[in-house]
Amino acid sequence: MASSNQPVTVPTDASVEDFLAAVPGERRRADAERLRAILAEVTGEPAVMWGPSIVGFGSYRYTYASGRTGDWPLAGFSPRKQHLVVYLVGGFEERYAPVLARLGPHKTGKGCLYLKGLDDVDESALRELIDRTVRVHKGVDRASDPGPVA
Repeated sequence: MASSNQPVTVPTDASVEDFLAAVPGERRRADAERLRAILAEVTGEPAVMWGPSIVGFGSYRYTYASGRTGDWPLAGFSPRKQHLVVYLVGGFEERYAPVLARLGPHKTGKGCLYLKGLDDVDESALRELIDRTVRVHKGVDRASDPGPVA
């Protein structure tokens, strides 16, 4: 049993291919595969399982104001039952409102973008959100980053 000081969401050796092959529903599985390809292309990083249900790409080190540090994917996603959850930079809703306006149907949460599917989404807007997230996490964008939300 992991102690409460140990992060749960860390890179694992689990197979991304096996995880995605087990996603229920043909449409959800196809969207997850497509999203994996988009994230790999935009980030330039291979897909790695982070914990049991997040497909992450690359990593960055964050530090909270409290001094606590950790690692998190540059960008990632999880094909949940109700939505595809894309993990982006915290505060992206305010930072990139014009891009979100182009995106199409979506919901947002703290650092999370919720999509029902990819068919109604503007892929160029999605790619831009991912690219901007990666740039912030790599320190290329001057915007401050509060760290992961999970």
